[in-house]
Amino acid sequence: MEKSTIIGLVLGVLSVCVGMVMKGADLINLVNNPAAYMIIFVGTAASLFIGFPMSEIGRFPKLLKIAVVGQKLPQKSQIISMFMEWATITRREGLLALESKVDEIEDMFLRNGMRMIIDGNDQDFVHDVLMEELSATEERHKTGALIFSQAGTYAPTLGVLGAVIGLIAALGNLTDIEKLGHSIAAAFIATLLGIFSGYVLWHPIANKLKRLSKQEILLRTMMVEGLLSIQSGVSTIAIHQKLSVYLTPTERLAEQKGEAAGAQKAAQTA
Repeated sequence: MEKSTIIGLVLGVLSVCVGMVMKGADLINLVNNPAAYMIIFVGTAASLFIGFPMSEIGRFPKLLKIAVVGQKLPQKSQIISMFMEWATITRREGLLALESKVDEIEDMFLRNGMRMIIDGNDQDFVHDVLMEELSATEERHKTGALIFSQAGTYAPTLGVLGAVIGLIAALGNLTDIEKLGHSIAAAFIATLLGIFSGYVLWHPIANKLKRLSKQEILLRTMMVEGLLSIQSGVSTIAIHQKLSVYLTPTERLAEQKGEAAGAQKAAQTA
């Protein structure tokens, strides 16, 4: 679960609602204005349908779910431990001994890479295929983030459109001052919704998808390095050193503490 997304949404809604109350604005205006929601959200959807092919728009619910729920990906430390274990098996029993491990791998990218090295494909071929797949994945992720980025661009402009429509309606009530005031207030709700959805929802979600994509590509790159290292027959220590460069200083410190705790526990058991 991407808790930061939920926290951000809650804080965003609270900031608007509490800000309106502090400014003396009536929150009922947010509820009793279906026209504003229609103009902003349906209008944004219409712009996306015009701007993107259906094959890409169809991914919108899945992308939204990823931004809120996240993706099930292994941790860097888990990847390092896994490849160290596989390197030990390979050096002791040979590359074919890993065939029994293939069905246990949940990640499809890693499973396909493992199958390629077990089948004895040339190392350059394995590298090229996996990197091409990475490139295609990254491009697909960019397209997904672009959908939300464009929605964030359209929504504020549609808010201005909604305000103009509301003011046109307000000008028809110039003789009734009280009704005129309510009409003008309602007109600017569309602007509020447009700016809010654009800069608190769509643009931040696009940024979240870009960050998640970057994390996934980094993990996949680690997998490629690990697979090629196993295929080359490098030692367990060499694989650890090679993959540890992808760890942040904080992650390295946590790994060192974990190794120290494990060694201490083993000594106490002995």
